[in-house]
Amino acid sequence: MTRSTRTSIPGVPTAPSTRATLAAAATQFGLRPLNNAVPMNAPGVWFARKLVATFMAVGGPVPRGTAVTPVRSGAVRGEWVRAPGVSFGKRAVYYIHGSGYVICSARTHRGLAAQLSRKTGLPVFLTDYRLAPEHRFPAAADDVEAGYRWLLDRGYTADDLVIAGDSAGGHLALDLLIENERRRIPQPAAVVMFSPLFDLTLQLAAEQERRQRDPLISAKAASRMPRAYTQGLPDDTPRLRLTVPEGMSLPPMLIQVGGTEMLSADARALCAMVRAAGGSCELEVWPGQVHVFQALPTLVPEADQALARAADFLRTALAARTVSEKVS
Repeated sequence: MTRSTRTSIPGVPTAPSTRATLAAAATQFGLRPLNNAVPMNAPGVWFARKLVATFMAVGGPVPRGTAVTPVRSGAVRGEWVRAPGVSFGKRAVYYIHGSGYVICSARTHRGLAAQLSRKTGLPVFLTDYRLAPEHRFPAAADDVEAGYRWLLDRGYTADDLVIAGDSAGGHLALDLLIENERRRIPQPAAVVMFSPLFDLTLQLAAEQERRQRDPLISAKAASRMPRAYTQGLPDDTPRLRLTVPEGMSLPPMLIQVGGTEMLSADARALCAMVRAAGGSCELEVWPGQVHVFQALPTLVPEADQALARAADFLRTALAARTVSEKVS
């Protein structure tokens, strides 16, 4: 397998833009104190959801002309998001949004999905999985798995599907791949992760934060969100602590992470585990960028650049699957 690391290569800046630096500073002095102070009770969760929805709407609004088609089919909830000029076809992106398992939704990530649709030229199915604390483990994981099976049942083949996800969506995406292997369900053509959460205990994040302060939130405060999902289950519970077995069938993966964030430690650990299992994983560390900066194109120019690279990675993987089919 190819084992490359995109940490200092053409196309990935060696230093952040001025706008990115200002955005990180504004995040640290504006959002971090709020995020650290919000309690994980009903009023606190309500406030956190409103705060993040507002921030996402400002940093990554839905482009004019975007087509949104709600989906309610049994246990599957979500929406199709298509950029102007993008039609339904044989291929699609399955997007798994982040949230810390608590605060986001398909609606908050509609702008990001629309940008990804525009850059890939593909429709994006954005799953709207159930959130904690209202729904504990394994609700979110089960919903994500149901969404993938629903796409296969609709006639998409695994070779024509790619997955993208951010933050907790990265954890859910990896869980989906492991469950696919266990259930002998075909794997997608590729996976892209933005700032993936890997260690739900946030211990890796806490170690990283001792070296560099995350401008968005502290590891201690962030750890309350996964705990609202796991609700007292042991840390080593299967599907919470994820392990990729050696020799597992894995699609090529690309991980992008901001250089300022504590989850850069998670990104490195996840990528290392995939490689150790024999998989192909490329890692891009974007200097000076905040958590899931790809969702903030109005605030940082690097968001557009990173999404373009992610889209190129997905298109290349799909083309490789097509060539492989023809050869076989």
